[in-house]
Amino acid sequence: MDADPADPADLVEQARRIARARFPDALAVILAGSSAAGRARSTSDLDIAVLVEDGGETYRETLRFEGRLVELFVHTRAGLAELFAADVTTRRAVLPLMYASGVVLVDRDGEAGRARASAEAVLRLGPPVWDADAVESRRYGLTDALDDLGDAEDPVERVAVAGVVLAGAAELLFDHRRAWSGGGKWLPRRLEEADPRLGKALLDGHLHVCATGDPAGLAAAASEVLDLVGGPLREGYRRTWPGAVDPVATAPGHRAG
Repeated sequence: MDADPADPADLVEQARRIARARFPDALAVILAGSSAAGRARSTSDLDIAVLVEDGGETYRETLRFEGRLVELFVHTRAGLAELFAADVTTRRAVLPLMYASGVVLVDRDGEAGRARASAEAVLRLGPPVWDADAVESRRYGLTDALDDLGDAEDPVERVAVAGVVLAGAAELLFDHRRAWSGGGKWLPRRLEEADPRLGKALLDGHLHVCATGDPAGLAAAASEVLDLVGGPLREGYRRTWPGAVDPVATAPGHRAG
């Protein structure tokens, strides 16, 4: 049974109490996640980003405050810049999205505004584009998963492979649309932001496999994603690993020739 909706104003006030109690000298405090977006339930946790003076620690901590679970993301200025860069590398931009869209609770001397401007700049640039080899590798992986989906007779295996197909198609679609990706509950949200029609088709197709075992809708949507990035890839695919060492050639006593 779903939990009742939480009062957004109550969550903001609770987050302010946490900030006062734990971070009285914070430069900036941001309430993010479902609590900031108005989607929180009575059982939801609070995601709070905290900017502190350089010389402090950059860390993540989970605690319970007044009975509610709280996820703290604490950063110095230098630590925040490093984590923004790391989020770009992972293509998920978790922290930039927190700072760009969250509710500002503390803004000392404009620090929250500057952090938000930096986050917005990261988001505008978008994630890095994969090179041709990376796209080709993922085309091959998704083609193989689609073949397995069509061959799967065991219902449990079919559902498991459907998850692989959804993830592989999502990766390619995110890259094609230059969109930020996401995991867990953020995967469907990011998918529908990246491509409302095709993202929804992938999600509906996956849900249909889980509910009925019929993979046709998911296979059609994933095949459409493949067509956007060059089509299926099977025979002719070849991948090498530069710098890989031949274990025979380097074995003791081995001589070429």
